[in-house]
Amino acid sequence: MPHPTDSATRSALQGLILDFAGVLTSDPRPIHREWCSAQGLDPEAWRSTLNDHPEGRRLYEALEVGEIGQAEWNARTAPLIGPGVDPTNLMGRAWSGVPTARRMAALAQAARDAGLRTALLSNSFGMDPHNPYEHAGIWGLFDVHVISEQVGLAKPNPEIYQLTLERLGLPGEACVFADDHPVNLPPAAALGISTVLVADEEATVSELEALLGISVPLTV
Repeated sequence: MPHPTDSATRSALQGLILDFAGVLTSDPRPIHREWCSAQGLDPEAWRSTLNDHPEGRRLYEALEVGEIGQAEWNARTAPLIGPGVDPTNLMGRAWSGVPTARRMAALAQAARDAGLRTALLSNSFGMDPHNPYEHAGIWGLFDVHVISEQVGLAKPNPEIYQLTLERLGLPGEACVFADDHPVNLPPAAALGISTVLVADEEATVSELEALLGISVPLTV
């Protein structure tokens, strides 16, 4: 997605908006494949249930916008993933091995330390009994938290981006947004937000450092 990189734009940027999974965490897909294999399931059971199974996809979309809670999702999704799958803290067990993207987290801290406004914009996968944001240790890095289950909206609905700008108190042109799903970027760009597609943590950190005029310590 094209985004401005000149010095005038860098000085104008006042807000950093970050997605969570795949941006502030490592790519969860390899971890989920390993988890499935450890349960004696097909390695793609998690992905295929949440993305391809009609009821599995419906339940996940309901979880994202708060129509059901994580505990109910666990109970109803476990049998779809495979026979005999224990529903107890299912989401937490599958996600507990996904590490935090430490340099991205450090970038969020550096942005905040530099006086930029920071926002977490996340399509939720529940917060109870497993709180992924607390587990990753990134909640306190952000001035604003826009979590889909709490606001009843999910990306790429344009309204959730507008809500994020309102909570930041900034116009779109003053913000940059990073997400690992291409579909989530055009609605942000339509509001004037600069966008960055995340494919590699180190490359993304470097790109955001240049855009924002900040730096992250190399030792992180």
